[in-house]
Amino acid sequence: MPTYDYICGACSHTWELFQSIKASPVRKCPECGKLKAKRQIGTGAGVIFKGSGFYQTDYRSDSYKKGAEAAKKSESSSSSDSSTKSESKSSSTASSKSSD
Repeated sequence: MPTYDYICGACSHTWELFQSIKASPVRKCPECGKLKAKRQIGTGAGVIFKGSGFYQTDYRSDSYKKGAEAAKKSESSSSSDSSTKSESKSSSTASSKSSD
């Protein structure tokens, strides 16, 4: 249920009211009692996360998590293979240049 901001057109009193989305707007001002209250357009309520930390991937499905882990493993193995290949190429190139 959202919190709505109200302002009275007669006395300019402002207040917040926690009510259902389906509920009709309040018309009576709690301060002066006149029927001049209007619901204000607000930014809405922010989401409050409590705890040590939240991440974008916290609520992913199990199949997504397994696929992401497999992708990380294949990336790490391919990057280590390519670095080994580049090291062997550079050493063979250096040895062929030194023999000339």
